[in-house]
This record gives sequence, C-alpha cells and structure tokens, in this order.
Amino acid sequence: MHTSSKLACLACVFFAFVGCSKHVMREHEHALVVASPHPLVLIIPIVENFENETGIQVELVQGGTKEILKTIQMHPDASPYDLLWGGSYASVLPSASLFESYISANELYVQDAYKNSEGFINRFSDVPSVIMVNKKRLGSLPMRGYSDLLDSRLKGAIAFCNPESSSSAWEHVINMLYAMGDGNPDDGWEYVEKLCENLDGTLLASSSAVYEGVADGQFAVGLTFEEGGANFAEHDSNIALVYMKEGVVFTPDGVYMPKKIQHRDNAIKFIDYVTGSDVQNYISKHMNRRSVRDDILPRNLLPEKSSVKCIPVDYAYATLHQAEWVRTFLDIFENGRQRYE
Repeated sequence: MHTSSKLACLACVFFAFVGCSKHVMREHEHALVVASPHPLVLIIPIVENFENETGIQVELVQGGTKEILKTIQMHPDASPYDLLWGGSYASVLPSASLFESYISANELYVQDAYKNSEGFINRFSDVPSVIMVNKKRLGSLPMRGYSDLLDSRLKGAIAFCNPESSSSAWEHVINMLYAMGDGNPDDGWEYVEKLCENLDGTLLASSSAVYEGVADGQFAVGLTFEEGGANFAEHDSNIALVYMKEGVVFTPDGVYMPKKIQHRDNAIKFIDYVTGSDVQNYISKHMNRRSVRDDILPRNLLPEKSSVKCIPVDYAYATLHQAEWVRTFLDIFENGRQRYE
C-alpha cells in the first residue's frame, strides 16, 4: 500500500477512536489527554503500546504546534491537555511559562547537548530541516541547498507552508536566515525575498501538505523535516533528501507537561515511556527519526550527523524575534504575491 494510503487508513482509525472516547475519559483515573502535531504513523503504534503496557487510556488530540499552544494558553487554570508531545524547541521555547518542570527518569542517557537544562523540555527526537526532492519532477536541475531553490525554472514548483502555524516551516525560516546570512540572521532576508518570488504565491496550510505534495509530484521540491521526507524516500527511489550545503540546523522536539493538569502521574509515566530505550529504539529503527539518547544510533537510511554541515542557532535571539520574523516573512510573501497577480 502506498504511504499516503496507509496514512489515510490510520487517520480513519485515529479519528474514530477520538470520537468515541472524547467525552468519557477526562474523569477516569487511568486516563491521559495528549495533544500532538506528530504524524499519525508515529503516534498510533506508540500510544497503543503505552496503553497495553500501562492500562492507561489515551485521548489523542492532533493539531499544529501553534494551535495546541494557543489552546493551553487560553486555559491557564485547567489545561485541557495533560501533555504536548511534539513541537520543536524553537517553537515551544517562547511559551515556556505554560509548562511545569519535570526531568525524565531517562535523563542519564540523553546526549549532553540535549539535556533538560531548562527543566520543562524532555527531548524526544533530533530533527534536522531538509529539502525533499521528487527526482522525476526536478529533472536535471541541480539541488544541493537553499541557493538552488532560486532557479527560475522552479518557480511555482516549491512546496513550503506557513511558518505562523507550522513548527517545521518556522525551523526552515530560522535555518535559511542563519545559513544564508552566514551566521547573522539579519543578513538572510535578501535570500528570503528571492525565495518568496519563486514560491509564486503558493504557501501551503500544513507541514504534511509539503511532503505529500512532493511525493505525489505536485511539487518538484519541498522544505520539510527529515522524517517527513524519509518515510517516503524509504519506499520510493524517486524521492530523495538534500541536506543543505549552506548548513543544516538540527533542532530537538520534546514532550512537555502543562501546568494545572488533571492526570499528572499518568503524564509523567508517558514522558518516561517515550524517552525510554524501547520507544527511542523504535523511532530510530522504524520511523526514520533520530533518537536523543547517546546509546542509540540512527538507521542506515539517514546520514551520520557528523557528515552533515551543522550550523548553530542562538535560540534565545530567535525566540525574542519570532513574531517579528514570522510577520516579516509573511509580509515579503504577500508583497511578492500581489506583485505577480
């Protein structure tokens, strides 16, 4: 079965499950409400195993990171979610005050760079930004990094989504500003202006629309995250991943516990479960997602991190300017679209 067909089937199962359980679980002592932007293909098997092993029933709410954060922010006295599972460090950091401190039982095994020094973020996986390529659609055009996206022959053939709603798109904005600004994000906006011209008025609504659009051949290339593209590349030789020659930002995502939740003990069990060796081995071997633990290696499909040009980010600076940068990006995009209409 094609990957997109599998996801469609999983989506039916997922929403049927949520619809049946939504109003009966909140009061149950063996319950947990988890909100997540993760793909269904990742969510479902892990949650099912957690339920089987613990007897805790999980109510799942899937949505974009920004949407979930906004809901938590609107309910400061009683969070409707016990956990936010997913959402990149850069996307959640501005909302740190919404979350309670907890350090998982597996912190000893977490890579030094990804220790929970902040208290509120237990890293779940290590996620680089990549360019996903449909080789048939791209043809003979070179694709080695951000600069190649400016080729006029790619106008209208580049998939990207709104960084205001998508954490993976926000990560790419950070990545391109630092990479194309040679470490100074304020110098990267000239590149953004040129890229937006080549987007040709198209900005997708979700991160999944990016990798699905490239996989289906609607777009030649897409700005996405590693797992989103690798799940297709694993089964389709026409799909490839490019790690930008100008530099790649690796950003961890995490699992976060809001303040004033109903099922704190169960939330802690879930955090310890998904950062444990069994789940971390699973995401590494079967889900094309990099573990944050130092005792688990990535699968052979993914390049060693040491072989990729990794560039650092000042997350405090990016967080301080997040609203400004997103607004600037969207203004540039809208101005370009109006100019070509």
